[in-house]
Amino acid sequence: MQQAVQQKIILRLAVPVPLRRLFDYLPPEGLDPGELAPGQRLWVPFAGRKLLAVLVDIVQQSPLAELKSALELVDKAVLFHRNSRKLLAWIADYYQAPIGEVYAAALPTALRKGKPADHWAEQWLQLSTEGKGLPESALARAPKQQALLQLLLKEGTQSRTRLKAQGHSATVVRALQERGLVEWIAGPTVPPPLPEAEPSPAPQLNNEQQQVLDSVDCSHFSATLLEGTTGSGKTEIYLRLMERVLAEGRQALLLVPEIGLTPQTLRRIAARFPEYSIAALHSGLAEGERAQSWLAAVAGQADIVIGTRSVIMTPLQRLGVVMVDEEHDASFKQQDGVRYSARDLAVVLARNANVPVLLGSATPSLETLHNALSGRYQHLHMRQRAGDARPPQIHVVPTLREPLEEGFSPQALRHIGDTLARGEQVLVFINRRGFAPALTCDDCGWLADCPHCSSKLTMHRRQRQLRCHHCDYCRPLVDSCPQCHSRSISALGGGTERSEELLTRRFADYPVIRVDRDTTASKQALDRLLALARDGEPCLLLGTQMLAKGHHLPRVTLVVIQDADGGLFSADFRAPERTGQLLEQVAGRAGRGSLSGRVLVQTRFPEHPLLQMLLEKGYGTFARQLLRDRALAQLPPISAMALVRAECEEPAWAEEFLQNARMFMQSLVPPSPQLQYLGPVPALLERKSGRFRFYLQITAQNRGLLQSLLVRVCAWAEGNRNRRLRWAVDMDAQELS
Repeated sequence: MQQAVQQKIILRLAVPVPLRRLFDYLPPEGLDPGELAPGQRLWVPFAGRKLLAVLVDIVQQSPLAELKSALELVDKAVLFHRNSRKLLAWIADYYQAPIGEVYAAALPTALRKGKPADHWAEQWLQLSTEGKGLPESALARAPKQQALLQLLLKEGTQSRTRLKAQGHSATVVRALQERGLVEWIAGPTVPPPLPEAEPSPAPQLNNEQQQVLDSVDCSHFSATLLEGTTGSGKTEIYLRLMERVLAEGRQALLLVPEIGLTPQTLRRIAARFPEYSIAALHSGLAEGERAQSWLAAVAGQADIVIGTRSVIMTPLQRLGVVMVDEEHDASFKQQDGVRYSARDLAVVLARNANVPVLLGSATPSLETLHNALSGRYQHLHMRQRAGDARPPQIHVVPTLREPLEEGFSPQALRHIGDTLARGEQVLVFINRRGFAPALTCDDCGWLADCPHCSSKLTMHRRQRQLRCHHCDYCRPLVDSCPQCHSRSISALGGGTERSEELLTRRFADYPVIRVDRDTTASKQALDRLLALARDGEPCLLLGTQMLAKGHHLPRVTLVVIQDADGGLFSADFRAPERTGQLLEQVAGRAGRGSLSGRVLVQTRFPEHPLLQMLLEKGYGTFARQLLRDRALAQLPPISAMALVRAECEEPAWAEEFLQNARMFMQSLVPPSPQLQYLGPVPALLERKSGRFRFYLQITAQNRGLLQSLLVRVCAWAEGNRNRRLRWAVDMDAQELS
């Protein structure tokens, strides 16, 4: 039997199961093996289930004596070309992830469920044999038909979607069909049409922008950090690079950190490139829309591809440039499943495709800054704000002994009133949604805790709910204490709802626009809310970090940061970096137009050395000091770090698993100054959704040594775990929670 299997074609498949290997199958019965090619999808039997797998390789031999046959080929289309398979294999190796789960993560949900790719196939119009022989002026008496004839003579084929967008009516098409001059054929998928945008000419570049553009060579791989102050025109650099590669017939890929940034970025790109096809990929799309956009990108029908984190795994065969906007943003790191960093993968993708990658930020991550300072990346600066905009003035407002009204100092409220009275706009930043982060009884000290997580329930007064922001548990708001039945119930702390009530009451003549996850849950809600502010009328924008990223609101002249102290005393060593980035990004929303801007930073610790350094010397000096601190402590990015995570309903089992994992690793590589172990220790949020969470931290000066150790521990863990326990490796972990 072994010899018989060796003489046949063997399919090596990535099956979506938590095992770090490929699986061998025979081709489906009755299928011509010549129809098979790596990158296709097949249904396979696996442990009594029917699973969707991806064909990674075709080989002649298998180490197994008996093999099952795959069930059927889903479609003939190759969805993952060679370079994309190379990237996905790199992801599986570097992040120690099961290869089948990596392929599953790369597919949009509809395709992951097995929907055939040709479900979204487009109809394309082409000239018939008779039509190809006509001169361009053959239909001069029918100008609309002649215009369509000229288009097809020039470009060959046109999709039905494209014809409609260009104004060629179905009546004109039918007229040409009746003459026998055109015919419909099945063709590749095209992205869903975007809302129409008025064409916008390219603005004149300033000297800094021109120097940056001249420094990026699109003919080969290079990695560049573009450190540009907020409002310096980084987006214009992205557009110019797109223009350059589009002219060469190649595709441009742009990553943005938030869904909320996608509509405004799409509008700007569509206005600049009305003649090109643009595909958007993010979790806010319906399943069908996302699959359609993904397939259009894979087929090369999308010239520009823009999206959030997962777009980095979309196979693009004509890739010309990769750009990552707000590269420092933590949302580029996947926190469950396949725990990849889209920012880091952008560099790997660009290197594999031999194209440039541009990482843009006003507040670079320490990892990217370290690579730039060490010479691995080109480091470009833009310190000048675009147009007439000037940097805002920043003022510290001490609040330790101030009488605060719902978290606002008298000085902040006075400046808000003055700004609105001048017809300008105000942005108030509060990085906490809901009415209050905790509810307590004044008599017995009861606190409203989440029954499933190590956290308090947040009070949402408008919905009359107590809600956990970690597991989404909610219960009705109580009017009396469940323990002692006292009615002396107090809301502790503040959130966006509470501040909204105060600001609406104090400034009743002006609209208060609250922007947080609660008000932007519906599709396009954030874009609609910000459209109110873009009208330019005086208003108050109030929200969380959703407001801090990339929004251009030229009438905002005052930014109030209600509490700057959140990350200064955290147990997470990355907290000061994130606090500095957030404060700098929020402050950058002020004074982006012709009007000057001002930022008020409320803090109980105005003398904190890191806060002083950030506000007085800027993010660049602040970040370099943090790098020196990390070097002394041998923390990332100076050293490589990985976490082995475990979670279980029984905490002792999770701790025991990690303790055994540590003993196993120490038997292979004992602790030393070059490689250190910490833990197991509880996560900062120890219990979430009813499961207790612990991690084991491994820090190494040699990344290769750490990787080889993780390979061994993953193999050990697959055979040595309690089935009720979940475990994962988090390479280059960004969260200790």
